[in-house]
Amino acid sequence: MASPKNDFAMYCCELLSGVGPCTAKRMFGGFGISTGGLTFALVADLGGGETLWLKADEATRGLFEAQGCGRFTYEMTRNGVRSPHSLGYYSAPEEAMESPSLMLPWARLALDCALRARAAKPAKKPKPKPKAKAPAKAKTQAKAAPAKKRRA
Repeated sequence: MASPKNDFAMYCCELLSGVGPCTAKRMFGGFGISTGGLTFALVADLGGGETLWLKADEATRGLFEAQGCGRFTYEMTRNGVRSPHSLGYYSAPEEAMESPSLMLPWARLALDCALRARAAKPAKKPKPKPKAKAPAKAKTQAKAAPAKKRRA
């Protein structure tokens, strides 16, 4: 499931498998967990140990906050200034980490958020096909008629 092997990421895939077969792929020092090619969870260590982070949005943020879940926030330095930045992910509720059945409603919420986010993105425009070059026109130069000789 996880590649390269990470026991915690594999465990998280098992917990989340109620929404479909999950895979974990290396991503920015952690793992992205997806099902059907759609990433809906992350495994990352932001300083407090490896944590399962579930996708959230405006509709579900309150549910995560009511359970005391922390927001995925990291420090970023830009032009010498450090500032916190957040992603739309929240730590999974502690009790949900105990079994796939307890995780299932949270996994469904995260997957629904990922589906809404994908649907909100504008459709990719197909890349324009390169225009076929017109065949080079044969250079035809009209030859000037030979000049008539004048008699003197």
